[in-house]
Amino acid sequence: MSDATTSRQSKTYTGQTIRPDEAAHFGKLAADWWDPKGSSAMLHKLNPVRLKFLREAIDLHWAGDIRDTKPLAGKSALDVGCGAGLLCEPLARLGAEVTGVDAAPENTAAAAIHAERSGLDIRYMAGELASHDIGRFDLVTAMEVIEHVADKQAFANELAARLAPGGLMVLSTPNRTVRSRTLMIGAAEGIGLIPRGTHHWDDFITPEELGELLAAAGLEMGEPKGIAFSPMKGLHLSDDLSLNYIVTARAR
Repeated sequence: MSDATTSRQSKTYTGQTIRPDEAAHFGKLAADWWDPKGSSAMLHKLNPVRLKFLREAIDLHWAGDIRDTKPLAGKSALDVGCGAGLLCEPLARLGAEVTGVDAAPENTAAAAIHAERSGLDIRYMAGELASHDIGRFDLVTAMEVIEHVADKQAFANELAARLAPGGLMVLSTPNRTVRSRTLMIGAAEGIGLIPRGTHHWDDFITPEELGELLAAAGLEMGEPKGIAFSPMKGLHLSDDLSLNYIVTARAR
């Protein structure tokens, strides 16, 4: 992108993806995760945008009927970094058998309570994805997650290992640009729209870097779509990738 900065210096990890301090940060937000005016308010605004992209990707991938209210009926879905279930519950309503995994046990506990109250049967578990023997899934999602993990290649490999043959993966993440640093960290975190300390700009990854990570995991990344912001439209899908982007991936 035109305002993308130079790549970060490479970091060496042991394959562990969870950063304890990141898990603790998000675990503290669990209590009001479902409050659209609480600390996760920005996620509530972002979720419909992600779901719009996701629904179109699902219909294209499985050649489904756009009028079908349950396009994931008979399919399994895994949401990694699920938080308190903001994406898991819509996936369940779209017909999927859903599993959510998150680094923070406080989040999965809150997610399970909310799902039960909503009459949804969703399986939640906490900890490293690699530690769970949960098989493969038709749909794997990881929204706003990869920028928070320690070993990004190990994380991409684990996501790929959970994708069933013929399956679809969807990821979203902030781009590492001057614009994302200015708006997401300087502005949004500065005035409290996003909890301070949520993001570390050096951990943002460009679409090119994400493509390389996925390729090394045996996946082919689709054409990314931007998630942009404007005062008139709010958050919306766009050709502008400079703030945030969402993308599909499939086995090569």
